[in-house]
Amino acid sequence: MGPPMQMVAWSWTGLYIGGQFGAFFGNSQITDPAGPAIYGNNVRTTGVLGGVQVGYNWQIPNTAFVVGAEADASAIGSAGSATCLGSSPYLIAANCRVLPDAMGSMTARLGYAFGPHGRNVVYVKGGLAWLDDRVDVTTNGLLSPVTTAFDGMRWGWTVGAGIDRALTPAWSLRLEYDYAKFGDLGVTTPASYVQTFPPFTGSYAQTPGGIASMSQNVQTVKVGLNYKVGEDMFARWEPSTSLRGAYIPDAEIEVGGRVWYSSGSFQKDLGVGAAPSPSNLLVSRLTYGSTAATGEVFGRIDTASNIFVKGLGGGGAILSGNQHDEDFNIGDSFYSIPYSNTQATTKGDLAYGTFDIGYSMFRGPSANVGAFVGFNYYRENKQAYGCAQIANSYSDCVPAFANSVLGITEDDNWYSMRVGVNGVVSIWNDLKLTADAAWLPFVAFRGTDIHWQRFDVANQTSPETGNGQGMQLEAILSYAFASGFNIGAGGRYWAMWANAQSNSFSLGCPCQTLPVRAERYGAFVQAAYKFDSLKF
Repeated sequence: MGPPMQMVAWSWTGLYIGGQFGAFFGNSQITDPAGPAIYGNNVRTTGVLGGVQVGYNWQIPNTAFVVGAEADASAIGSAGSATCLGSSPYLIAANCRVLPDAMGSMTARLGYAFGPHGRNVVYVKGGLAWLDDRVDVTTNGLLSPVTTAFDGMRWGWTVGAGIDRALTPAWSLRLEYDYAKFGDLGVTTPASYVQTFPPFTGSYAQTPGGIASMSQNVQTVKVGLNYKVGEDMFARWEPSTSLRGAYIPDAEIEVGGRVWYSSGSFQKDLGVGAAPSPSNLLVSRLTYGSTAATGEVFGRIDTASNIFVKGLGGGGAILSGNQHDEDFNIGDSFYSIPYSNTQATTKGDLAYGTFDIGYSMFRGPSANVGAFVGFNYYRENKQAYGCAQIANSYSDCVPAFANSVLGITEDDNWYSMRVGVNGVVSIWNDLKLTADAAWLPFVAFRGTDIHWQRFDVANQTSPETGNGQGMQLEAILSYAFASGFNIGAGGRYWAMWANAQSNSFSLGCPCQTLPVRAERYGAFVQAAYKFDSLKF
C-alpha cells in the first residue's frame, strides 16, 4: 500500500529545519595609511559553504503573504590573498590573506505564495550577520618575514532573496542569494623596509608598522532542503500534482545546446622556498583575468527506476584578458628591486566537460530532485603577450615589449570529483527552474608555465602539480513554448583551488610552494528538446 494522499488545504505556516549548501565569494578592501596602492589592496575569497537553518513561517490567513524568521549557520572552506601595503615601488610590500571559517545570520522574511495551490514562495529577507574571520599580513621577499594577524568574529548586516518550492507537504527545496556587509576592521600592519637610494641593495631603511582599515562584503548562493516539523515525511500531494505515483515514462531524454559568456581569474602565489616554508611568504605572484565565449552541448536521461545521467561538453576562446606578474625583493648583493609589476595582454582557449550519475529522491510531473556523483574536466590555456612595467622603472620590461611578443604561457588542467544535488521544479505552467550545486571534494591540478623571455635559465618550463577542492553552481530558468521544445537562460559559477608546488624552470625538487586558485562565472542562453514516453 502506497503512502497516504494529502487532500486537505495546505499552508506554509509552521516550524521548519533543514540544510544548505552553496558557494561563498567575499571581497575585502584594505585602506593603507601610507597611501593608495600601486596594485592590490583588494583580497577576493572564493569557496564552499555548508550548514543548517531553522525558522518559522506564518501564512497570513486568506492571503498569499508569508512572514517568518530564520537563523542559520554554515562552515566555510575559503581563502584568498593579494598584495597589500604597496604604496611605493621602493617599499617592500606585504601579502594579505583572508581566511573565513564560518558565518551565519538571524533574519526576518517576507514572502508571497504563487503558482498552483500556492506551493511556491518568492521572498526577501534581512537582518544581522556574523562572520568568523582570520586575516594575516606578512612582509614579502627574502628578508625575515614579519606577520601581524586578526582572528575573531565580526558583525554586520545582510539582505537576500530566494524562492521556496514545496515538493511534498513535508519537504521544500530552496534557491537563495544573500549579500552581507561588515564594518571597518582595524588591522595592525607589520614594519617593513624602504629603499632610499634605488636600486642599490644597501640603501634600505626600516619603516614602522601602523593600522590599516579593512571593509568586507560577502555574497553567497545556496541550495537548501527543508523539513516542515510535524508533517508526515512520506505524505504526497493529491494525484493531480503528485510527486510520486503519477505516470512517469520509461525514459525521458533531453538534449540541447548553450552559449556561455563568462569572466574568470587565475592566481598563483610562488613561495620563497619548498614546503614547509610558509605559503604566505612570496617571491612572485601571477594573476590572470579574462572574458571568454564558449559553446556547449548537454543532455540528460531519466529512467523509470529514478536513476538519471547528465552531462555537458564545451569549449571556446578567451576574448580579452590581462596578466599581472608581480615580483618581491628580487636582485643580488648590489642591485635589488623591492617591488615589480608587469602587465600583459592575454589570449587563449577553454575546454571543459562534466558527467554525472544520480538518483531522484523526489520525482513527478512537477518536480525532480536528486543527488549525484560525477566528474568534471576543465582546461584553461593562456598566452600573455607584450610586457609593460607599471611599478618600478629599474625592473623588467623597461622599455616595454610589443604586444606581438609572447612572454608567458600558462596551460592548466583541473580534474575534479563532483558530489552534489540537482533540482528541477515547475514553478508556473510551462516555466521551470533548475538548480545544480556540486562540491568538489578532490581536485587534481596539473599546470605548465613557460617563461619564453627568460634567457638566464637553461629550461624555461615550470611543471606545476597540486591537489585541492572546489565548488560548482548553476541555475537555469526555462520555458517550454512548444511540444518538447524549450528555451532558457541561466548563470554558472565555478571555483577551484589547490595547494600546489612548482618545479621552477625544471630545476628539480624540493619544489617551491604554489597555492593556486581559479574561478569562472557568467551567464548563458540555451535551447533544448525533450523526448518523453520512450520505451526501452
